[in-house]
Amino acid sequence: MTTVATTTSPAPELLSTFSNPEVTREYTIRIRIPEFTCLCPKTGQPDFATLLIDYVPDKFCLELKALKQYIWSFRNHGTFHEAVSNRILSDLVQAADPRFMRLTARFNVRGGIYTTLVVEHRKPDWGPDAATAETGPRTLSGR
Repeated sequence: MTTVATTTSPAPELLSTFSNPEVTREYTIRIRIPEFTCLCPKTGQPDFATLLIDYVPDKFCLELKALKQYIWSFRNHGTFHEAVSNRILSDLVQAADPRFMRLTARFNVRGGIYTTLVVEHRKPDWGPDAATAETGPRTLSGR
């Protein structure tokens, strides 16, 4: 297997949070990032994806400008879809410590194949209530 060298690394230290203004209420925050890019580690060609983040905050919420800068840090990073999706979820969970978080990464077609990854985190004692139950499985047609 041939790999392509990369020039930069993802920067989780760019992530920042702020205090959840409604810590006693369960609610879902949905973020759509339509311009995610990274590099294929085999060819060095760019991979494009739309990232969808659904999360139920606990004590902290993600600060959006910092999230944008963090996502941009992958632009010149060579990585497989599976690795980058899990890495992003792990970094976001580390930063915000949410009750629940789901990352859906919808990669553009490559070689006639679309790839969608869904990775999740939930605190051991967390279960969805009626307000968050709608964050269930997504269809390929989008939501």
